[in-house]
Amino acid sequence: MVENITTLIELIEKITDVVEDQETVTLKTVLDSIGTRSLGPLLLLAGLITLAPIIGDIPGVPTVMALVVLLIAGQLAFHRKHLWLPQWLLKRSVSKSKMQKMLDWSRKPARFVDRYTYPRLTFLVEGWGQRAVALMCIVIALAMPIMEIVPFSANFAGLALASFGLALISRDGALALIALAVIAALVAFVIYQFAG
Repeated sequence: MVENITTLIELIEKITDVVEDQETVTLKTVLDSIGTRSLGPLLLLAGLITLAPIIGDIPGVPTVMALVVLLIAGQLAFHRKHLWLPQWLLKRSVSKSKMQKMLDWSRKPARFVDRYTYPRLTFLVEGWGQRAVALMCIVIALAMPIMEIVPFSANFAGLALASFGLALISRDGALALIALAVIAALVAFVIYQFAG
């Protein structure tokens, strides 16, 4: 039985333990390590993958993560207890070396973030607040394929998704507000790129 994940470092360590035994790492392998009962860690993982420069900047990765987020957020909006993903998506893989680099890159910021997240403004991440988070994630995911043509915009999207995921697992509504600010900055950045 997979324990509840409540911090970024716990998520990274669980994935690291699994990656050590693999040559290529599939999405199914990662999901097996973190479980499918809590959708927050899965949303956080999709955000981290999109945010990480090593993996998130690979062409096509933001679009695949957008599909994952659409499925996760859609099920989150309807309060599903277990996550379902299609087999073709579960078989998507990345090399062990790229996954390890992403995990190593994530550790330092994860420790920093974990020091400042705790349950507060919980109404923003529970009940109707959780549904609002799911809807915002759906909007981000729908825009992510377009973001592949605007440099660094997908990384901003990854930051917002990771913030929403962490807000859900740590029950930190203040972090959900930060994610909204990131979305506002992302919209301004994309408008600036197209206007310039």
